[in-house]
Amino acid sequence: MGKLEAELSNVLEERNSEGSLHRKLKSRHLTMMAIGGAIGTGLFVSSGSTISTAGPGGALAAFILVGIMVYFVMNSLGELSAFLPVPGAFDIYASRYVDPALGFALGWNYWYTTAITVPTDLVASTLIMKYWFPNVPSLLWSALFLGLLLILNILSVKAYGESEYWFAGIKVISIIVFLVIGVAMIFGIMGGHAIGFSNFTQGDAPFHGGLLSIFSVVLVAGFAFQGTEVIATAAGETDNPSKNVPKAIRSIFWRILIFYVLTIFVIGLIIPYTDPNLLKTGIKNVSISPFTLVLQRAGLAFAASVMNAVLLTSVLSAANSAMYASSRMLWALAKEGKAPRIFARLNQKGIPMLALCTTATLGLASFLASLFGNGSVFIWLVNASALTGFIKWFGIAISHYRFRKAYVAQGRDLNELPYKAKWYPLGPVITMLFFVVFILGQNLFSGQQISWAEILATYIGLPIFLLLWLSYKFIKKTKVVPLMECDFERKE
Repeated sequence: MGKLEAELSNVLEERNSEGSLHRKLKSRHLTMMAIGGAIGTGLFVSSGSTISTAGPGGALAAFILVGIMVYFVMNSLGELSAFLPVPGAFDIYASRYVDPALGFALGWNYWYTTAITVPTDLVASTLIMKYWFPNVPSLLWSALFLGLLLILNILSVKAYGESEYWFAGIKVISIIVFLVIGVAMIFGIMGGHAIGFSNFTQGDAPFHGGLLSIFSVVLVAGFAFQGTEVIATAAGETDNPSKNVPKAIRSIFWRILIFYVLTIFVIGLIIPYTDPNLLKTGIKNVSISPFTLVLQRAGLAFAASVMNAVLLTSVLSAANSAMYASSRMLWALAKEGKAPRIFARLNQKGIPMLALCTTATLGLASFLASLFGNGSVFIWLVNASALTGFIKWFGIAISHYRFRKAYVAQGRDLNELPYKAKWYPLGPVITMLFFVVFILGQNLFSGQQISWAEILATYIGLPIFLLLWLSYKFIKKTKVVPLMECDFERKE
């Protein structure tokens, strides 16, 4: 009997390790994730510092430029993920259409970006809870929220999708209400008098520090957009991805225009960039978040508590998405032989449990490091990860550029693509150009005094990425995939 049980166990383990993720995400889940999934602390809190640093015009320009980049990135990603909806998409697309070494580096780059977001948001959630419960130990809140995130991700992918649907819904409704109130204040319907455009021309506004000041806040603007690409990871577990992915992608333009550009514009009109509170905005000071400041000026005394609750759901939503995306990327890397094979195992619900628990453990370990006095190390890790989002977008652009060229070179019909990206090849080319300009301009063209410590914190992600890429290329002797050899097999 023991031998039979051992054989059965081996069969089940092999089936789980070679199994597929379950397609449980519906169209409404993917659409809401596309609309509100990326909205987080970068917009709710950090937007104040961008206006203070670059002025209302500089901040608006930075968000518009990054928004253009993200629009093209998501169009590229829509074509790729609708054609080949697989978890760990960034790794696979680059490996198939560019170079396996680039796929390896992008995969681990994305895993790192999402994995480090989990402890970041755990710390943020404890700081937010201190607004209401200042004497409760931080460890209690971190353990509680980490347990909640684990449960949502362990139950099933549908549970994750449902929770993210409601999290994103709260954020979307909050911003819509904020915009309605803000516009009413601008025209004098609320707040007592019409504000108009006076704050947009105050002092040396709209571009505080000149046009080059845009570069000084472009990474902060980019951070606010991080997470938009999660729908590519979710496409591998989406019901009818060829139909639902394009549907979600088509909302990108209006989401960027309404939830990012219009929001920054309204804040810049209502709050002068000289307001000292804008410099203090941060996760520890939710009471002076730019959103809270606007609501308080509208005469809503309860604004701080409301925004604190919204920010908490936003942080938990970001951590929820990060835990999901990180575990799927680690699973995909293992399936491709680019991570230990043990991470490719799935349970009966199609959940990569070991990959999920590894992400959770990393989150807990990083939080404890911060808790016991290593906060500076934790902050350094977060700063080091800021650039990785732009690297990820660059990888998507070059993968799409090569995908389309290979698709045409092999005589395939473009009309057969489930989703055809607009503006090709202009879109991916602009994305790659913006990547170079933004990264160089962050410190070199910003017009500010160069700090080597800031340069190290900003650019450390780039040499790490190049080291991963070149090391894998040297060890595995990989080469750029010829266009006629690019793999278009849609095997899921």
